[in-house]
Amino acid sequence: MKMPVDRRSFLHGACALPLLNTSVLVRAAALPTRTVTVPAPFDMPGITVPDFRMSRTFLITDFGASPVDKARTSTAIARAIDAANAAGSGIVVVPAGTWPTGKIHLKSNVNLHLAKGATLRFSDEPQDYLPAVQTSWEGIECFNYSPLIYAFGCENVAITGKGRLEPVLDRWTIWSARPKPHMDALVALYNMAYRNVPVRERQMAVGANNLRPHLIQFNRCRNVLVEDISIEGSPFWTLHPLLCRDVVIRRISIRAHGHNNDGVDPEMSQNVLIEDCQFDQGDDAISVKSGRDMDAWRLAAPCRNVVVRNCRIVNGHQLMAVGSELSAGIENILVDNCHFIGDGKGADDHAVPINNLLFVKTNERRGGFVKNIHMTNVSATSIAGGVLAVETDVLYQWKTLLPTYVRRLTPIEGLYVSDIDVKAAKFVCRITADRQMPVRDVQLNRVRVGTTTETPIVTENVIGFSTTTTVRDGGPTRAKRNPSARS
Repeated sequence: MKMPVDRRSFLHGACALPLLNTSVLVRAAALPTRTVTVPAPFDMPGITVPDFRMSRTFLITDFGASPVDKARTSTAIARAIDAANAAGSGIVVVPAGTWPTGKIHLKSNVNLHLAKGATLRFSDEPQDYLPAVQTSWEGIECFNYSPLIYAFGCENVAITGKGRLEPVLDRWTIWSARPKPHMDALVALYNMAYRNVPVRERQMAVGANNLRPHLIQFNRCRNVLVEDISIEGSPFWTLHPLLCRDVVIRRISIRAHGHNNDGVDPEMSQNVLIEDCQFDQGDDAISVKSGRDMDAWRLAAPCRNVVVRNCRIVNGHQLMAVGSELSAGIENILVDNCHFIGDGKGADDHAVPINNLLFVKTNERRGGFVKNIHMTNVSATSIAGGVLAVETDVLYQWKTLLPTYVRRLTPIEGLYVSDIDVKAAKFVCRITADRQMPVRDVQLNRVRVGTTTETPIVTENVIGFSTTTTVRDGGPTRAKRNPSARS
């Protein structure tokens, strides 16, 4: 099914990534950049990040910030960002102390720097995140409450420092219950995308829709740097680079145990490095995405060239999830030297145990593609799932919310997993593919699992499967194949 593309949506889509505002590009040329080289088993371009070492500083207290006045602090931060941007580049400094604030909108050539001992405490009052901005909800574009920190169409933008982001969560926790008005709003949004309603007309920050905002979203940005900060809690997805190019996220620490609290969600983005981070999540630690169904087919921006290395995971549903929003395609992903260090039990405050180290999930509606996914040198203690899981019928609540309007299966090929050490798991590998679209070319090499409680390896409709797996205590391998499959 070919969807019509309106001019505004096209200009704001993936093809517009290199075509940022001309005035922004002129200013950005004055700010030095650096190139980060990342080894990978695919052609990984150098990643450009901004270099603010020679930039002026803009202290928010010089613009009227007050530790006891949210409105004054919000205004001061906005004024400091404006001043830094007008100067050509600048570092907006949040000094030690606790600073109440509403939304923060970044601009090109600006580094929001949280000094050691600084805490930005974000309000949970929905009106503090209005007017609505162009964003997305689980892979569908819309206008919704502003992310707590938001950048749209920016170049050379950063969040750095040893300080802390700490949103108040009371209102967002109530909203996470997803009552019927919220679910009705999701159905309405999906139907608007199906009918190709212009994004500006998809106004979701109304009534009882209660679509929670992201904590941090970089939307259609280039040359993004996030480093050293710590995060305590998030209303929704924590850090979301959407339709971005050249992103480095390093040495951050996240503890967010709420509903849908993924750590980092690179979506329809290219050339992304996530390194030396710690994740303590109520959902996936890292989830690579590329949009949902009609919207993603319209934008046609695959997520590619994502490297995750040297990270530690305390809690999270998956170490690395691929999908289920993957309709524009996902390729060239590397997870290297990452380690699940939790006890596998989670905690009472919505922390969760790791299910799988690598989980590829899709369904009959997604289309897209998944190819060339690598995981190497990963260890875990006790996990509730397995080293590799692939499921092609993951619809969650959408199975009953909406019928399948357009059926497009997802080709999945090239899953390479090696040098894995797990103490205990339910299984090693479980792949359940559609008979009409077998998964192709799966390799598990030097995978060691201490004990499994179920059949270690199960493959259904897989063509080209090989493994060198050691299980000290587990049941027999089982393979169910379509007539053309071979293992």
